[in-house]
Amino acid sequence: MFVYNLGTGTGYSVLEMVAALKKASGRDIPVQIVERRPGDIGSCYADASRALKELKWKALYGLEEMCRDAWKWQSTNPNGYADADKAKL
Repeated sequence: MFVYNLGTGTGYSVLEMVAALKKASGRDIPVQIVERRPGDIGSCYADASRALKELKWKALYGLEEMCRDAWKWQSTNPNGYADADKAKL
């Protein structure tokens, strides 16, 4: 069994995520700036170098495109995969 991290290899801040999701959805997203909670990690991002080396796989899209596609799917399927499964019938 092989395990691969898939991603861009770029970390994004919470505020960058909020901005990209605002742009994708066309909606305001209220934000409260507060202290980090105990147990919150400082950063998290995928190291996709193994996927590139062994599979020749590389992410093609950036944060704005990922948020656009995620918003499009979620707004088309507000109840998640339950809606997606019904659409196949």
